[in-house]
Amino acid sequence: MSNLRSNIVSWLGRKYFSRIQKNGFDLSKMSFLPDATLAPLRRDGLDPIADLSRTRAKEPISKIWLPFGINAWLVTGYDETKAVLGKAKGFSSDFTNLAERNIGVAPQQNPGGLGFSDPPTHTRLRRLLTPEFTMRRLSRLTPLIHSIVEERLDEMAAAEGPVDLVEAFALPIPALVICELLGVPYEDRDDFQRHSTARFDLFSGANASLGAMSDSLSYLHGIVRKQRETPGDGLLGMLVKEHGDELDDQELAGLADGVLTGGLETTASMLALGTLVLLQAPEHFAAIRDHDDAVDPFVEELLRYLTVVQVAFPRFAREDMEIAGTRISAGDLVLCSLSGANRDEKLGPDMERVDPHRQAPSHLAFGYGIHRCIGAELAKMELRAAYPALIRRFPEMRLAVPAEKLSFRKLSIVYGVDELPVLLR
Repeated sequence: MSNLRSNIVSWLGRKYFSRIQKNGFDLSKMSFLPDATLAPLRRDGLDPIADLSRTRAKEPISKIWLPFGINAWLVTGYDETKAVLGKAKGFSSDFTNLAERNIGVAPQQNPGGLGFSDPPTHTRLRRLLTPEFTMRRLSRLTPLIHSIVEERLDEMAAAEGPVDLVEAFALPIPALVICELLGVPYEDRDDFQRHSTARFDLFSGANASLGAMSDSLSYLHGIVRKQRETPGDGLLGMLVKEHGDELDDQELAGLADGVLTGGLETTASMLALGTLVLLQAPEHFAAIRDHDDAVDPFVEELLRYLTVVQVAFPRFAREDMEIAGTRISAGDLVLCSLSGANRDEKLGPDMERVDPHRQAPSHLAFGYGIHRCIGAELAKMELRAAYPALIRRFPEMRLAVPAEKLSFRKLSIVYGVDELPVLLR
């Protein structure tokens, strides 16, 4: 009977997944999904994340149900999340884990790159990419970042009436920086920005998550072909010139995809949500406006508090194991809630509020272990440049609508606010 039930659940899961790929879906209308399954993606503005807090207090590693007949676990505790993400030999992130599950994911949908790969492939790819993301190499982008920020502020200053900070400031800054870094045309930004947003948004319609990923990779494969013919001065051109014989087109496109989508939507969300925090907290606004040494701790605390990437890449257990007293079987899927882990009460008091002066262990906003975000330092550079420049240019900035009227992404892997209308004067 149990095998029959498992087969039926798996079949239903494949049917739903096929529908998702074709038409998109609205998880909020799927009443059969338990609250625990949706908890990692459910937030309400900047309010405390109550679902995750309750789940973590009860079981920092809890069983959740997925509509694909897959045994799955949700990890919401800080120590437990570090244990999973740091156990590279015990867990696999390779895309084949999904493709082999008979849930409608095809091997050719593998985005490549670092996120869905294991050693030794992951080790080889990261070794080629890491030199370009050291602080010494990234420091050459400092003048460019400040120039881009000032250009956006100049354009905003010329506007009359309310300004949407997402469209005018938060999105263009990382888009321009990444285009320059990769060596891709900035005029294509609307296309890859749309793909980036859709792939993380579980409410996507015709462009459901995997469809958006496919569109993004198709675009990048075209860029890779052009770079093979005429290598430019950006990261892609450098990889072609120095390691072109070591990387196939799929790997090059996958690496570019990781930088493009990993550094665009996430940084843009941090810029918009972080500004919202500042606008609602006059003491932090004044500190960033008046004191340079307040910026770094504020950025680190915002990364912890906001944790816009809510869930880490899925891990599959390679073997039977026990973590924090929980038995996990080989083949089980493990999802780590980064937003849950970063608000774990074990880290200190009042983890549901912003406190730049708190003394707590390092946050997990960029992940942990071998899959920690390779572009973490670049994101911090952009945030450190943008926040103080924005509020020093517009010290009277305020929301143009009541905070309760703002619309936030629902059930998105990358959390954010849809629009942030502000008055600058």
